[in-house]
Amino acid sequence: MNNAMKNILLWVTIIIAVIILYGLYNSYNTGQIEELTYNSFLEKIEAKAIDRATLQGTAVEGVLKNKTKFTTVIPEDSASKIADSLHQAGVSVKVVPADKDSWLSWVFSLWLPILLFIGFWIFIMRQMQGTGNKALSFGKSRAKLMTNQQKKVTFKDVAGVDEAIEELTEVVEFLKEPQKFQKLGGRIPKGVMLVGAPGTGKTLLARAVAGEANVPFFSISGSDFVEMFVGVGASRVRDLFDQGKKHAPCIVFIDELDAVGRHRGAGLGGGHDEREQTLNQLLVEMDGFESNEGVILIAATNRPDVLDPALLRPGRFDRQVVVSLPDVRGRLGILRVHTRKTPLGDDVDLEIMARSTPGFSGAQLANLVNEAALNAARYGQKSISMSDFEAAKDKVLMGKERKSLIISEEEKKITAYHEAGHALLATLLPDADPIHKVAIIPRGMALGVTQQLPVDDRYNYPEKYLQAQIKVLMGGRIAEEMILDVKTTGASNDIERATDMARKMVCEWGMSEKLGPLTFGKKEEQIFLGREIAQHRDYSEQTAILIDNEVQKIIRRNYDISREILETNRDSLERIAQALLEYEVLDAEEIDLVIKGQPIRERKEAKPAETAKAPLDTKDKAVHEPVGGMIKPKEGHVTA
Repeated sequence: MNNAMKNILLWVTIIIAVIILYGLYNSYNTGQIEELTYNSFLEKIEAKAIDRATLQGTAVEGVLKNKTKFTTVIPEDSASKIADSLHQAGVSVKVVPADKDSWLSWVFSLWLPILLFIGFWIFIMRQMQGTGNKALSFGKSRAKLMTNQQKKVTFKDVAGVDEAIEELTEVVEFLKEPQKFQKLGGRIPKGVMLVGAPGTGKTLLARAVAGEANVPFFSISGSDFVEMFVGVGASRVRDLFDQGKKHAPCIVFIDELDAVGRHRGAGLGGGHDEREQTLNQLLVEMDGFESNEGVILIAATNRPDVLDPALLRPGRFDRQVVVSLPDVRGRLGILRVHTRKTPLGDDVDLEIMARSTPGFSGAQLANLVNEAALNAARYGQKSISMSDFEAAKDKVLMGKERKSLIISEEEKKITAYHEAGHALLATLLPDADPIHKVAIIPRGMALGVTQQLPVDDRYNYPEKYLQAQIKVLMGGRIAEEMILDVKTTGASNDIERATDMARKMVCEWGMSEKLGPLTFGKKEEQIFLGREIAQHRDYSEQTAILIDNEVQKIIRRNYDISREILETNRDSLERIAQALLEYEVLDAEEIDLVIKGQPIRERKEAKPAETAKAPLDTKDKAVHEPVGGMIKPKEGHVTA
């Protein structure tokens, strides 16, 4: 009712203002008013130049026959005489009592606009004192309080981050039973920092803590603190902690903390930095003179490297919980969580999907399950099959199959031999990741792909593995040269990645025989920009020549070894390329059969959406995309 009355009053005020403005506009545009002297007025009566007149006390207003408005003042005792004279002259006369409507016209002409302005100003000031999402509520915190009516998230809904759950469980226990820890001299952590890559479930963990603890939970984003007005951010921080103290014990969650917690003193130029003032107020509130007992701050960020050191010290954020990418068991748990209410076919094996998705985050796995469900619904199925998961994985990583793309037979042949070179080397080299699938079907921006899958998750990369990866990357260009005697742009990304890997081996990982275990090139970063913008050259020109020579030596050595292997197994290379031209997609088992010269077993009919798998973060990738009529490689990477 209050909001309805406010809206009604607002519209009434607007309507009255429009009416007054319209009246003023009309009065302004009705012509000029001529002020006549009393003698001139009498002359106009005698000349019968007056059309109509209004007498109100001693004031006379009227219109001349030439449409000019006039006004004049007559003596007090001559009103009746003037009225008779006007009547005799044929003038339309209107007599109004001297004090009738005078106060109304005075109010409307002078005081009503002032009263309307005062009322509008009071309305604006009341709005400024409001909270929540009202306009102009600058200094109030925009934190949202999670209520019991909202859907609760608990630790049962979170998987793949067991260590993080274990640490946060202690926070929940402290909120429920603080005396259990206080009798041993323990104190509640003031802050918990959740650090991890995007999509690993930091926000979900914070919601789960709120659901488990059953205490008030305030959530806000770091960007909600800073506005265009100076001092707003600091005011909102104060208001946020004031609300927290009123609801203590409670949890305050700040998402994307790096929006306000960046390193101080890194601004470009001078002047007042509103973000720094917000950070200063946050530091004071977390560990200043005032006590915030019972208010636990949980923050999440994927950029801990740019945060201010004062923010990370014990006493403010006592714990830093790393929320890492899930391992194979974690991925299996995440897939099980997201498929609880999903009907799965008899052929679905989530363990295989977990093993075949290394490097996937929780968000990517959730998207994978959703895409599989959409794919199954597209074909009118009642449950999700394994082929739906395979098709979903291809679509998530590589994009939709491009059936309309027309490729010439010559380009298709080049792509087949290129991918065959990658596949054969990945199969024969013992230190490389095992081959999983090879395809020359266009999908997304790619024309072909060679996918390798490691047996286990990799966290450390030995030198032999890196050397094998360079050999596999060189296989595509070598196969083109050997069989077709051509060099295409399709190998440019392979060469770029191999060169980058070799340079890191020399400059960062200390794997050079001549230069030894040293690093070269110190990175320069601007915290304000949040990214590396330059690399400081801290070595001599002579050392730069040695680095270039070592990089070239690594590439050349692995290139020659790869060429020797392909020349020795030329027949196998030809068979793989021909099989790709015939079948377009080959898996690991079929590649083994082709290398041994055995026929490929009869295949089951695949759905239109089921095509080649896409490469993963830790695998070799030979992908090509057409740009401007040329085959340009799509960017890939090897995690190290």
